[in-house]
Amino acid sequence: MEKNRLEAFSDGVLAIIITIMVLELKVPKGADLAALATVGPVFLSYVLSFLYVGIYWNNHHHLIKVCRRVNGGIMWANLHLLFWLSLLPFVTGWVGENHFQSTPSACYGLVLLLSAIAYYVLQTLILSDTGGARSRVAAALGRDWKGKLSPVLYALAVGLSFPSPATANAIYLLVALLWLIPDRRLERVLAEEGEG
Repeated sequence: MEKNRLEAFSDGVLAIIITIMVLELKVPKGADLAALATVGPVFLSYVLSFLYVGIYWNNHHHLIKVCRRVNGGIMWANLHLLFWLSLLPFVTGWVGENHFQSTPSACYGLVLLLSAIAYYVLQTLILSDTGGARSRVAAALGRDWKGKLSPVLYALAVGLSFPSPATANAIYLLVALLWLIPDRRLERVLAEEGEG
């Protein structure tokens, strides 16, 4: 399979995920700010999940661009990632409708944790396809402190969801903000190879 087909398929799935999330937003019953406040938690959960989908879309794009070829392992790892991301609309709606309570917040974090693990698996397979630990891609990824810290923070937040859902949700926001700054490591490799 050509890598542009994998990327196009993934882009389509991510677009559908965002579409499903936005369709879950309900118009407030009333024309004043008080009516708007009633949908506040649902809207906030949508914004956070939209940020996450955007972050994955951006990083996935760069990761696929450095991939030399797509093999069966990469295809299945990509589907594994898309599976977990496809659960974001469900947990987004659940956490928003229930005002960020413990169990929905823990499930939201679990989906984020499993998405991060799936992304790591995909990244590892692509890294081995591009020359392994001594490749320019491996050098560009470096220690990948954000990639290693994020799952730890998600796991911590899942555990904290029960005594303090507000703390857990603050951690989810913190991780999103860490990734909001564009990751230029792979862009540099692509620019050097003239593929930008």
